[in-house]
Amino acid sequence: MGLQFGRDICGNLATAEKREWLVTNGIGGYALQIERNVMFLILTLILLVAALKPPLARTLLVTKLDEQITYGGQTYDLFSDRRGDGTVTPEGYRQIEDFTLNGSIPTWTFAFGDALLKKCIWMEPGTNTTYIRYSLKRGSQPMTLSLKALVNYRNHHHSSRADDWQMAIQPVTGGIEIKAFAGAHPYCLVADQGDCTPQHTWYCDYDLAIERYRGIDSRDDHLHAATFERQLQPGEFMTLAASTEAPDAIQFEGAIQRRRGHDQRLLGQWYSAAYLQAKQAPLWIEQLVLAADQFVVGRSRPDQSAGKTVIAGYPWFGDWGRDTMIALPGLTVATGQPELARPILRTFAQYLDQGMLPNLFPEAGETPEYNTVDAILWYFEAIRVYFAATGDRQLLEELFPALAEMIRWHQRGTRYHIHLDADGLIYAGEPGAQLTWMDAKVGDWVVTPRIGKPIEVNALWYNALLIMVQVCNQLGQPAEAYHQLAAHTRIGFQRFWQPELGYCADVIDGPEGSDLSLRPNQIFAVALPGCDRWQGLSNGSQLTPETLGPPLLSAPQQQAVIDTVARRLLTSYGLRSLAPDHPNYRGRYGGDPVQRDGSYHQGTVWGWLIGPFVQAHLKVYQNPVIARSFLEPMAMHLQDGCVGSLSEIFDGDAPFTPRGAFAQAWTVAEVLRAWSLTSSGAHLR
Repeated sequence: MGLQFGRDICGNLATAEKREWLVTNGIGGYALQIERNVMFLILTLILLVAALKPPLARTLLVTKLDEQITYGGQTYDLFSDRRGDGTVTPEGYRQIEDFTLNGSIPTWTFAFGDALLKKCIWMEPGTNTTYIRYSLKRGSQPMTLSLKALVNYRNHHHSSRADDWQMAIQPVTGGIEIKAFAGAHPYCLVADQGDCTPQHTWYCDYDLAIERYRGIDSRDDHLHAATFERQLQPGEFMTLAASTEAPDAIQFEGAIQRRRGHDQRLLGQWYSAAYLQAKQAPLWIEQLVLAADQFVVGRSRPDQSAGKTVIAGYPWFGDWGRDTMIALPGLTVATGQPELARPILRTFAQYLDQGMLPNLFPEAGETPEYNTVDAILWYFEAIRVYFAATGDRQLLEELFPALAEMIRWHQRGTRYHIHLDADGLIYAGEPGAQLTWMDAKVGDWVVTPRIGKPIEVNALWYNALLIMVQVCNQLGQPAEAYHQLAAHTRIGFQRFWQPELGYCADVIDGPEGSDLSLRPNQIFAVALPGCDRWQGLSNGSQLTPETLGPPLLSAPQQQAVIDTVARRLLTSYGLRSLAPDHPNYRGRYGGDPVQRDGSYHQGTVWGWLIGPFVQAHLKVYQNPVIARSFLEPMAMHLQDGCVGSLSEIFDGDAPFTPRGAFAQAWTVAEVLRAWSLTSSGAHLR
């Protein structure tokens, strides 16, 4: 039995509409329930967002099914819509007996007298196909099921207007095929049994309350394209598929078994990993292993060969270089699938340019954007973790020239004034550019520009240099130059320490001097392997901590950083991005784009930061029980927000309401990685 909710949650509108669910297909497509809807029900349920150019060009095709059943002479609506005046009608959520997330499959039970109707939704791995199955599990007479299919064809970020839009709807065996306009990709809705009646009626002015709150277009129109109907006897079921595949290519037979088998293989790989203490694995960690799979997707490389990448978060984000490299150890190595890291690392290697990795790949497929200083430095750390788990010397040899070239680019300077300064520290930034992970920008306003020498960038640079020392040692290449660069950086790094404050500056040598704001970025000066004691790339390393010298911060400094961050930035779900006593602190995230982005890194809690905090705490205090206790609230959060996954951000003020993307790759990844660290995952440290 997975995560389960009864009528106390499902039948209570106030609690129900705060939760979501998500299913994905491994190529960027998804189906989901979003917060503006009634939980586990349908207001503007998204049944098929297809990745037409995987993993992007994500397009809303099938919005929802308005479900109605007739049983025992009575008719019941199973759906709900929120009207413009805020009322919800019909109240279909009242018919839900329970909701269960069975592995990765959302499952509902509806009750009507002595009848029980089960419904489940899943996607076919590798194709833009969503299945919806209805099973009459119990009843004393037949039930008639009627499904009104509402469709669309628009970018998943946008809204649509009916106007005089005429879609071409053609009957096919079991359903319909739709072509929204000339040049559009055709898609179909087909059922394994029952009758289908084509329609063409626009339902206009759906009210999107959250969009209105967020200051964007809050009206949407959807086309009623067909009505499916079937009479079910007790024990019978009906399955409907929404797909970009040809109608005769839909494989109803065994579809749900294939999905369940996929989940079982994921958990089997995880449990068979040598470093996992299976008896200590709680069920909530199993659920996170399944959640991790939702973010790793296919992406073609520039040479058109098959590669992989990471979707940063659902429902809004595509694949981002920084997010991918931060999330990679947790999504692959910590889940017992280190082999998944290899194609991701090789895919991104083909996009290296002037010593940098792309920040993001635009949805429309334009040229990647390179406005990130730290993505390439996280790439080094991802390689280190991958090699520690696999010993893949061949990949090291393949990537070594690019890694060496990256170091040279930073020595001589690259985009955005990124360069190695005379004090051994990396300088980055120029007006109008946002280069660090604190990258909110509204129009021309860069909220936290952090121009100068950001602390986490320089901790990552030091870490990358020590990784290069170890890579050279593995490959028989000269390492002394990297060793000397690291020693220089280590000396210069002490400039961040502020003895009168008892913690580190966030940025030094900025246009207005140093930024002494208490932010979480200094945690990386303790958490990263090279910044404390060097964890070698393999047991064959000849370099020892003594030959590499002391860490970036002394033991008392490390403890002071941990204690200060714990007292002033730590929350139940991660670290605040700014201390609450700072005049720019914003304890609640929300409002229009200016309000949201203005608070994004000014106090908002970031879930992914719990990973480096736990890692740093474990290094300083050497107490895995206490370190793991910081993760326990995340087990409860799996039942909030997107059920079975973890949110991007949370309010800085209690009760730390989840915000932003409701399923975020690096939050899931870092919780998994941190849990492994406190178990037996020494190779992840």
